[in-house]
Amino acid sequence: MRPPYEIWLPRGRVLKTTPVFHTYWRFASERQEMFMRRALGSTPPWTEDPILSAHRFTNTYRSSDRVSQYLIRHVIYEGSQKPEEVFFRTILFKLFNKIDTWKALRAHFGTVSWGEFTFDAYAKVLDRLFDNGQRIYSAAYIMPSPAFGSPRKHRNHFRLIEHMMADGAPRKLAKANSLREVFELLRGYPSLGDFLAFQFAIDLNYGELTDFSEMEFVVAGPGARDGIRKCFTETAGLTEAEIIQVMAERADTEFKRLGMKFQNLWGRSLQLIDCQNVFCEVSKYARVAHPDIEGESGRTRIKQKYTPGPMPIPQWYPPKWGLTPNIDFFYEQPPEAGPSKSLPLDLVS
Repeated sequence: MRPPYEIWLPRGRVLKTTPVFHTYWRFASERQEMFMRRALGSTPPWTEDPILSAHRFTNTYRSSDRVSQYLIRHVIYEGSQKPEEVFFRTILFKLFNKIDTWKALRAHFGTVSWGEFTFDAYAKVLDRLFDNGQRIYSAAYIMPSPAFGSPRKHRNHFRLIEHMMADGAPRKLAKANSLREVFELLRGYPSLGDFLAFQFAIDLNYGELTDFSEMEFVVAGPGARDGIRKCFTETAGLTEAEIIQVMAERADTEFKRLGMKFQNLWGRSLQLIDCQNVFCEVSKYARVAHPDIEGESGRTRIKQKYTPGPMPIPQWYPPKWGLTPNIDFFYEQPPEAGPSKSLPLDLVS
């Protein structure tokens, strides 16, 4: 039997891996290839991997996912760019994390705005949806209810938004000096634990309210912790955040070692949030690919099946990232040539 692959770190520390570690990189590469094949206009199937073909996984890059794309294009950058308005729209959207809920509010009010927000009016819109049996929260996150006295979670979340706005959260975040400080500010609000506070910090950082590197700070969620456990038998005392940092720094080395030409996001390398995300997704993938390797969750099946969407989703990234559109140049490239460094506005996610 081949000895386990080891990663030697400074001060004699050694990370010892399992076969899932190699799968991590193959998953990241093939999932990004699927994204690029769709982007180049190929028709399905976009992969020959039977697990990726049958089950739903998020994109390798978090910002390329459907909900993130909608948030960036239609929530953060559509409307007033005043700090309080951008903060209000972003937090409101993310507390529910469901496009249909946002569209329902837009359909009723025309413009979703803190300046025109009233608790009763917004609460009644979602009351009606709830009473009609419509799901108003995404199943992507477990969204705990803050304790503001209502038996209905969405009403408590509207109270949470009021509390954050009254506390001057937009002004405080605009003065933050780091992504970690943004996280810590959000972490101080009711019901926002480590995972949600970090996810919301990343979402707010897509806009102009803050502008910090995604390589600065990371928090591992439950799924990522499960993935880390499956990838390593020995972590040399490193924290989960430090392991994610190692993965981001070693990405080019590992892709080259495994003979893979990774197609990055038009020149944007994998960031800490993306490597955290891939750990979460490979944890699910390994339930089928490596059923003998256990994680923390004890789960053995992948629940969500994959069905290709019927409509293309426009791709649009934060302008401050500098991914400049150049559609003609991009579409001249054959799929095997890899993407250009230019970003078309209307690609399939």
